[in-house]
Amino acid sequence: MMCKRRCDTRESYSVSFSSGATPPSAQSCLNVNIWVILMWPKLPQRTYLQDWFRSRCFRMGVWAPPRRLLELAGQSLLQNEALAVAALEELPVELFPPLFTAAFAGRHTHAVKAMVQAWPFACLPLGALMKDHEPHLETFQAALDGLDLLLAEEVRPRRWKLQVLDLRRNAHQDFWTLWCGIKASVCSLLEPEPAQPMQKARRVEAQAGLKPARAPVEVLVDLCLKEDTLDETLSYLLKKAKQRRSLLHLRCQKLRIFTVPVQSIRKILKLVQLDSIQDLEVNCTWKLATLGRFLPHLGRMGNLRRLLLSRVRLLPHTAPAREAHCVRQLTAQFLNLPHLQELSLDSISFLEGRLHQVLRCLKTPLETLCISNCLISESDLTYLSQCPSVSLLKDLGLSGVNLTSLSLEPLQVLIERTSATLQDLDLDECGIVDSQFSALLPSLSRCSQLTTFRFCGNPISMSVLESLLQHTVGLSKLSLVLYPAPLESYEDVRGTLHPGLLAQLHARLRQLVRTSGRASTVWFSSNTCPHCGDEIFYGIWPILCPCYMPA
Repeated sequence: MMCKRRCDTRESYSVSFSSGATPPSAQSCLNVNIWVILMWPKLPQRTYLQDWFRSRCFRMGVWAPPRRLLELAGQSLLQNEALAVAALEELPVELFPPLFTAAFAGRHTHAVKAMVQAWPFACLPLGALMKDHEPHLETFQAALDGLDLLLAEEVRPRRWKLQVLDLRRNAHQDFWTLWCGIKASVCSLLEPEPAQPMQKARRVEAQAGLKPARAPVEVLVDLCLKEDTLDETLSYLLKKAKQRRSLLHLRCQKLRIFTVPVQSIRKILKLVQLDSIQDLEVNCTWKLATLGRFLPHLGRMGNLRRLLLSRVRLLPHTAPAREAHCVRQLTAQFLNLPHLQELSLDSISFLEGRLHQVLRCLKTPLETLCISNCLISESDLTYLSQCPSVSLLKDLGLSGVNLTSLSLEPLQVLIERTSATLQDLDLDECGIVDSQFSALLPSLSRCSQLTTFRFCGNPISMSVLESLLQHTVGLSKLSLVLYPAPLESYEDVRGTLHPGLLAQLHARLRQLVRTSGRASTVWFSSNTCPHCGDEIFYGIWPILCPCYMPA
């Protein structure tokens, strides 16, 4: 039997057969496509086809298969799911991704289940596929059922390589486009993979007469818990994780928690490999005692890089001893987080006078520290300026922290200490007045890496804004400054903005920016409308809220 393939630059393909090589029931082009897939492994000239794929790979830099032919073949094959399932044992690995895509998009549940069990790659990036094709519950369940059947087998299939089921929607974005997950030669698909460490371990166990342990499959997922009742896809995933706990490891890199009862959270976290969590946000209106029930789980997240705690409050009549115990319980968990780099504390009611308890337990220097909408004392600010864990900060945020009545000398010291690394400084809504801000300017002028500076919502005059411009002329990396509307642009003490005055002052400041040689620096002005609370932004032209629009 001989098979001759002709291809041109328009990617049109035809197949002709000599005597003795007739595809079964070759009544249509679609049946020919099916026959090509089924007979591919048995064609004597398959080596020629592999060489053809390789030549295209080296010529184009990526693998570019005959897409139209494979699409037609896949659609035809999936019209008979039983035939598709039977073909999987002999299906070339390079045809699995397009066929799986068609099966998943077309909700062919039997084919999806079978293809998961026969998947020939180490990773199945299902999440990226779900991003493009909104998942049908039954199709998603079929994929997990296929994995479940695979894990239940004592003797795993000869072809099985699946080690990771990736449900993250922003991972492996180009896998389904390139069909192999990496921008590399198609040789990596057609040739055997080198032995993995796990496979070597199994051979050692076999030689020692031991029964090899079945390696678990990892499921990668980013979790966002918003309601007490979970959506059906997550519920089904957690059900499978609970049933196959020793063989199905749920790994979560990003975890977001919003308004979920703590008892529900604890049940879910028992199924998650806590050392896999690197990014955690807790946005719950919790009492400090409620946070205490969550803390043992936090202490087991040993690879955590980023932590945001928001809206933790004290009850009005909490006993001081109880309050102190809960705070110690929280700060002690930081000793178990050796990789923490970013810490954000928002609306934490117990922080005043206790910032030293939080920061002294950090084991490594932070890159980001954001304290927002909290009360802090002058002693807190003093400790912050001396704390070893903040000497290498790249991002410092104190938005919504009232500094009006405090001496800003410690903040000046802190900015000076971090001047070689600080890139982003946020002092929005801090109540900083002219005299305080002027004292910060010499330190700001030394921040050689600063790219963004925000200080909206502070009562600053035009003269101080001009002084800021003079002090920051030498900061070559500064590209964005968000500043408040100057005091001179208000009509009265109640904060009524005069658009005409603001336009004049804004134009004057923009002219100073241009003449300073820093025209590339983008300056915006933002302020809060006293009537509706909306933000008002000013670029080249002011963007006003409806309160300032003529009726």
